[in-house]
Amino acid sequence: MNIGLIAHDSKKTLMQNFCIAYRGILSKHNLYATGTTGRLIEEVTNLNIHKYLAGPLGGKQQLGAQIAQNDIDALIFLREPNDPKPHEPDVNDVIRLCDMYNIPMATNLATAELIILAIDRGDLDWREMYR
Repeated sequence: MNIGLIAHDSKKTLMQNFCIAYRGILSKHNLYATGTTGRLIEEVTNLNIHKYLAGPLGGKQQLGAQIAQNDIDALIFLREPNDPKPHEPDVNDVIRLCDMYNIPMATNLATAELIILAIDRGDLDWREMYR
């Protein structure tokens, strides 16, 4: 499966810890991330991640294009809901794309864990039929 990973600045450490905890599952899949998030995850997990540009430099749009082409099976976007920085990607565009293309998306740790465990059980294997 193709899994997208994005994190606002205040959630990057949380994303790293999430990827450490689920490294065994994530290592079985293709991972895509915005530049800084991907680099930080690679540093602590040694997972192979396809990195786009940094979010504010177009990485969110690159990942969005992959979503629109139905090439992402699940997205984890750990966001800062209260006070995102002006340079951080807007989550609303990505939510809209995921809703349009029926792509499961997590915006918090609890939902991210549910999606990763569902992927590991094979609950999202139906997505592969639609590529």
